Amino acid sequence: MNYPSTYIDYLIEFHTTRDYFECHELLEEYWKEHPQDGLGKLWVMCIQVAVGQYHERRENRRGANRMYQSALAALQQETSERIGLDPTQLAVMLKQRIEACEKQEAYEDMLLPFLDKELLELCKKEAAARGLSWGQESASVPDFIIHRHTLRDRSDVIAARQAALKAKARDRK
Repeated sequence: MNYPSTYIDYLIEFHTTRDYFECHELLEEYWKEHPQDGLGKLWVMCIQVAVGQYHERRENRRGANRMYQSALAALQQETSERIGLDPTQLAVMLKQRIEACEKQEAYEDMLLPFLDKELLELCKKEAAARGLSWGQESASVPDFIIHRHTLRDRSDVIAARQAALKAKARDRK
């Protein structure tokens, strides 16, 4: 099957750099730009898995649990086989992460269960070409990636919001 290059990038980030925030950014942008591809629920499910990992690694187990629950619900409505993942194994993994969050157990990196072995090999090959190690654990991930959303420069977002509020206030007059 032919997969979007953005999805390949997501899978590589997910399994190498463990930059789950970047995973979220990549697929969210793709999902919004391709609303007619028929895979929207699956892209959101993948985003939720990455965000769940992001939150859980930062010990926000409540947020992680919500994301995993939502991902599991989406997975039960769609078949992840359409994006090369094993739905049965992924459901088991999500249930394990939900239980771990509820029991306050230690965080564990997920390795998504590939059904499409050609996709897995493609991702591993591309990761190696980029000088990245497949299956890298979060223990070696720098803090600026682990806490990325709190450390990023949001001045452009804040300025855009302020400009929108000023425009709205002007329009009301």
